This record gives sequence, C-alpha cells and structure tokens, in this order.
Amino acid sequence: MITDTEIKQKGIHILSQCLGDVGAERFIALIQRERFDYTQWRQELDEELTIEEISRNAMLLRQQNKD
Repeated sequence: MITDTEIKQKGIHILSQCLGDVGAERFIALIQRERFDYTQWRQELDEELTIEEISRNAMLLRQQNKD
C-alpha cells in the first residue's frame, strides 16, 4: 500500500510536470484557499464526456507517462 507521503510526492511531481513548478504551487495555493471538494469537482469535470472520451483521455495520459 502506498503511504500518504508517497501520494503527496507523486502528486507534486505530476502537478509540476503538467503545470510547471510555479503553476503547481499556484494550484496548491488555490486549493488551500477555498473550500474545495475534489471528488465533486472531478465528477462534474467529466460529466459531459462520453465513456469513450474518458477512456481515450486516460489512455493518452498513460502513454504520455510512459514516455
């Protein structure tokens, strides 16, 4: 099982890869500043996507992480 510390480290690494260091810090600051329900936000984010689109996006992201 992955520890909380490992999850935090991987999360920061992924945010930094996608947003850059400054963008990752801004994202974390935004999340901490406001009441935020990540689960609800994530569900609403994919609400308009089809299963095929979600799957395609996941496969593309997985492929990018392999490179």
